[in-house]
Amino acid sequence: MDAVRAELDVPDGFPEQVTAAVQAAAGRPAGEVATGHTDRTGIELVTIDPSGSRDLDQAFGAERRAGGGVRVWYAIADVAAFVAPGGAIDVEAHRRGVTLYGPDRRVPLHPPELSEGAASLLPDGDRPALLWCIDLDRAGSPVATRLERAIVRSRAQLTYEDVARTVADNTAEPALLLLREIGELRLGAEAARGGVSLPLPDQVVEPGPDGDLRLAYDAPVVSEDWNAQVSLLAGIEAARIMVEGGAGLVRTLPPADERTLSRLRRSAAALGVPWPDRGGYPAFVRSLDPASPVGAALLVQSARALRGAGYVGFRDGAVPDEHRHSAVAAPYAHVTAPLRRLCDRAANEIVLALLEGREVPEWASVEAAALPEVMAETIRREGAYARAALDLVEALVLRPAVGHRFGAVVVDVDDDRVQVQLRDPAVVARARHDGGCSPGDEVDVVVRAADPVARRLDLEVVE
Repeated sequence: MDAVRAELDVPDGFPEQVTAAVQAAAGRPAGEVATGHTDRTGIELVTIDPSGSRDLDQAFGAERRAGGGVRVWYAIADVAAFVAPGGAIDVEAHRRGVTLYGPDRRVPLHPPELSEGAASLLPDGDRPALLWCIDLDRAGSPVATRLERAIVRSRAQLTYEDVARTVADNTAEPALLLLREIGELRLGAEAARGGVSLPLPDQVVEPGPDGDLRLAYDAPVVSEDWNAQVSLLAGIEAARIMVEGGAGLVRTLPPADERTLSRLRRSAAALGVPWPDRGGYPAFVRSLDPASPVGAALLVQSARALRGAGYVGFRDGAVPDEHRHSAVAAPYAHVTAPLRRLCDRAANEIVLALLEGREVPEWASVEAAALPEVMAETIRREGAYARAALDLVEALVLRPAVGHRFGAVVVDVDDDRVQVQLRDPAVVARARHDGGCSPGDEVDVVVRAADPVARRLDLEVVE
């Protein structure tokens, strides 16, 4: 992994001036950091994240509205309270762009004293935050939205498993029962507007009992979907406010082209999966079972329709025509992960200024224009880093298995190579074949070679 980081120019440690700036910012008294923040410590908030997380961007709360519907409270770490535009921390964050996650360690966007300490919404004291208040009607649609700088206090650090378990056995706090209600309503709204999420299984690296590494498919927990819908709700509202205000930074994804959809329809027909009469591509994706061989193959092919994501910034009312996110099926902005993603900090400042009826800070306007290019390079490096890490671990895991045979599913076909998904270990890779393979086929694959240094596998489909 050190070689991977050197190859991709991934930063190693923080410069002394950044560390000094963070120590000074994180060491300030809370009252000094949170100048102009409203005291909202009376609101019951909890964080919901993967086990072991320390960089906690969001805290959730909810209550029933008197007239029906739900009030959502969503606190976002106020990174701008600690990071001065153009300062040492800001410059280094622009060099990094995002937090990178690898099998051995993460490479954070901000130093841990900030991202896992003073700015993180840990349940160990008061924190400055940007606090969303979104009122939903009985159908889960927003009817009023506010955003303010506030001092908040998280009551507990929960995991997705904690939430799913307590909701299932009816021991959850009322706010978590409302999270399920909100999540299910918003999932219904997503389907109604034509939005879609691809339930592709994620490959994850896990530590083995002897200090080795293992590959597995991440089994999603239902509470992740509920929590993701709250984040999407804030992002959709943020983008709406930006578009109506004529200034902002939004996440974009072009619609799938007809050639890609035609190919997907042909694949579905060949595999005996009906294309829905209504709902098109989103309805088709929702009909697929990722646990079945055919469903897994079609989901991999469906991912081709979700390519070309980027960012677009605008100001002075010049909203570009192409400003929507086709998978969300609405304008959408990244505003909920400022500890781990650079662009969220400026986007939040723009939304806050628009809602308060004041001029957008000049630094945020400049960022909106510059960040699409910065984030494009960041996304490229993030993808290369994740792929290199998986390639390395796949080769390490399969190195002792050269000559062994594994069951797999063909998920894509391209000339003399196919993409296969091994069940165990959780490897997704290209394999040689002599023809006759089709997506959805269950096949045997032999490991001919595995080279961790070169991060290469040689797999072959066999009879």
